[in-house]
Amino acid sequence: MDIIISNSTGEPIYNQIAAQIKQMILDGTLKEGDALPSMRNLAMQLRISVITTKRAYEDLEREGFIESYTGKGSFVRAQNKELFREEQLKQIEELISKACEKSRLCGLGLSELKEILELIYDGGNA
Repeated sequence: MDIIISNSTGEPIYNQIAAQIKQMILDGTLKEGDALPSMRNLAMQLRISVITTKRAYEDLEREGFIESYTGKGSFVRAQNKELFREEQLKQIEELISKACEKSRLCGLGLSELKEILELIYDGGNA
């Protein structure tokens, strides 16, 4: 499992780990039932504290992305379709928000932004 930790982002390491694992689940890299590395092994690979990986796994479990069994490990949980859709919508809103900020900065109007969005969206179906 390729997880990249950055010390320059200011984001806590456990959040970086959880976000990257969540993304792997959402994009299908990790599938239902796949085993995650043990907290200890992941901590060793990333050269961080086991407490940090434990916090990331706890967050993922609380959000319904993984399930953990004492003595067996942590596994990707079957994804609730509503939860999956809600998470995707959240990511889309974040990306559109960034696009809107950039549009305002360069003086692009809403109608022009909609036109770009329609071109890109329709272009994906061609």
